Amino acid sequence: MKFRQLGNTGIKVSEVGFGAWQLGNARDWEAMEDNHAIRLVHAAIDQGCNFFDTAPNYGGGKSESLLGEALSGRRSEVVINSKFGHHPDNNLDFDSRKIRSSVEGSLQRLKTDYLDSVLLHNPPFEILTGVTDHFDVLESLKKEGKIRAYGASVDSAREMVELIRNTKSQVIEVMFNIFHQEPRTAFTMAAEKNVGLIVKVPLDSGWLSGKYDENSVFTDIRSRWDQDQLRKRAELLPVLKEMVEPGESLVQLALRYILYYQEVSTVIPGNKNLKQLIGNLSASDKRISVEKAEKLEGIWEEKLQANPLGW
Repeated sequence: MKFRQLGNTGIKVSEVGFGAWQLGNARDWEAMEDNHAIRLVHAAIDQGCNFFDTAPNYGGGKSESLLGEALSGRRSEVVINSKFGHHPDNNLDFDSRKIRSSVEGSLQRLKTDYLDSVLLHNPPFEILTGVTDHFDVLESLKKEGKIRAYGASVDSAREMVELIRNTKSQVIEVMFNIFHQEPRTAFTMAAEKNVGLIVKVPLDSGWLSGKYDENSVFTDIRSRWDQDQLRKRAELLPVLKEMVEPGESLVQLALRYILYYQEVSTVIPGNKNLKQLIGNLSASDKRISVEKAEKLEGIWEEKLQANPLGW
């Protein structure tokens, strides 16, 4: 496993992290047994992964609780990122007066006395402009030692730019993958300000695993895709599969494309089982060529830039 700096935080993170949305989360994904979830976390650490991304609403708080149990006695080996705004009861509330209690709840569930970073979880755009006191509260928590860094989780370059220009955020989590490349237009600005980038939804919620087609039926959160969305994705898969090297999976190609950008600190795919975990983490073993990265950029610019896919 290779490591990169998380912006100017002084924290080193594994290039491939662990997206913990699926842990204990039968609401949005297929159910996973608790013991299995804990074993996956232990296996990830043993394979060199040190970055774990979670949130209070993942599994109604159970993702954080399972991570807390799994990381007992190993806290010093890992970096934990959690969020604010989506609460364990699935209520969406960005009232800045609730930041402190939310962080305290995360600390209790994670069985730790500090979080490495806390992000506003896809907040209203106005908050990113710095006119509210949200980032003042986060700065206070940082000075108290309850968090080491803060920022926001967003979906677009526009949001990234607002955050970088108007706040002291050191970390941004952003949706970016082969099918969703618009945010990369703000990567240079992030690097110039030394802001660490965490890439979420790197496999387009599993679509870039190559396992699905336009006739696939989803009963979890992916049921939001309509038939047109499925068809557009299916049409692009053969082109991507032709770019896969011998011994490489489409998943690894997708993750290596993201890691091609040195502005990215870490990428956080989800993991259902040990085979997936090992495959995801091994994406750090090799690099893709400039030519291949530019081809993937070209595919997006030609096929998707003017007609973006919903996620």
